[in-house]
Amino acid sequence: MVRMPRRTFLAGGSVALSSGRAAHAKASRPNIIFILADDLGYADTGCFGQKRIRTPNIDRLAAEGTRFTQCYCGSAVCAPSRNTLMTGQHTGHTRIRGNAPRVGGIPAVFEEPSRRLSLEAEDVTVAALLKKQGYATGLFGKWGMAEPGAPGAPEKKGFDEWIGYFNQDHAVYYYTPYLWHNGRKMLLEENRDGRRGVYSNDLFTRHALDFIEKQKQGPFFAYLAYTIPHANYEVPDLGEYAGRDWPAEAKIFAAMVSRLDGYVGQILDQLKKLGIDGNTIVFFCSDNGAPRKPWGDLFRSSLDMRGKKGTLYEGGIRTGMAVRWPGRVAAGRSSEALWYFPDFLPTALDLSGAPAFAVADGISVLPAILGKKQDLSGRWLYWEYPEKNSYSQAVRRGAWKAVRTGWGEPFALYNLAEDPGEQKDLAAAHPEIVAAAEAYARSARVESPHWPSEKSKSDPTR
Repeated sequence: MVRMPRRTFLAGGSVALSSGRAAHAKASRPNIIFILADDLGYADTGCFGQKRIRTPNIDRLAAEGTRFTQCYCGSAVCAPSRNTLMTGQHTGHTRIRGNAPRVGGIPAVFEEPSRRLSLEAEDVTVAALLKKQGYATGLFGKWGMAEPGAPGAPEKKGFDEWIGYFNQDHAVYYYTPYLWHNGRKMLLEENRDGRRGVYSNDLFTRHALDFIEKQKQGPFFAYLAYTIPHANYEVPDLGEYAGRDWPAEAKIFAAMVSRLDGYVGQILDQLKKLGIDGNTIVFFCSDNGAPRKPWGDLFRSSLDMRGKKGTLYEGGIRTGMAVRWPGRVAAGRSSEALWYFPDFLPTALDLSGAPAFAVADGISVLPAILGKKQDLSGRWLYWEYPEKNSYSQAVRRGAWKAVRTGWGEPFALYNLAEDPGEQKDLAAAHPEIVAAAEAYARSARVESPHWPSEKSKSDPTR
């Protein structure tokens, strides 16, 4: 079992609030919606620089809220990134630090693997904590942190309702013959025997809209963990991209991003229709950076950032974050506030009016989200990622970022304010900063039997 850091958990129901504070919390706490795309690059939406793919609804969300240009995912791939989002722990402490060890090799199509690393009973999620505060909770999409019946299944981790995929192997099939609904296999007869009838992400959106309608009196937490635009590249129609002179898969990808944009529009329209727009905060971003594409860099998904998905360079972990809360989050604003996925759990608890919980490596960044003064430049951010034959680490504090691509290898040092493309290694010129980064990196992690830190001849993610 992973040795987790010793932490204190204060259950919401066990902490007495003064009647005045309790009344204020109940009156002011908003609904919380977190929309997470899968493998969407930093610049795959118009509001973050995309020129070829239309995303009017995501652009509207950003225009009616604040764009955070220095926000980071929790990891370079999906499972650990989602783990940091749900638990508030960075990858030096999370149970899942890579795309989960697997026993028995790649499973057959549509079959669940027999064993995969799961969250355990003692792992606490933001959904469970919000539920203690009286929030209704729903998950719509990919979980990626458990298998059916495991302790880490969504229905055992605080979600009242959920529909989607347990793991990333299954999640690449958009026309799957089944999904999981509240822990039970839900057959999709329209998709059986080679037929394509129900596109999974359409179904997630319908269930999310129904959940919002049902819980409109609030408060609720809706986690929309879409699998778009992750490969396999499949979409019901190409829309406006059908006639473009692009490679076939590039047209499918563009249509997938625009379809995701349509889902965001439906969510925003639903909030307005139900009259809960002003009491709902919406987060939108991706789970990691853009992967390498078979058609090259047609869309410039990472702009000029170095690296892709699976690396701890900026192109692998920086995400375009947009946050909207009419009347509370400034519209049309761009912020360079430095934060990342482990900050979501404490921020959500802050939004809910919950008492302090010592569960997270992150901190509440609600002041920064609300446009108030909050200095986030003095703390360290931490990532680690197991790659083939090695273990990458990265830390950032202020403008300085240190990265190493192998365990025991020296850190390279970059000044992102002057060198956002991470091209000029300044380690030799600033040994004191490198020493501080190394010291923090050593202190930031606990050893895990599943994610060995030493170099290995085998792939530690298998």
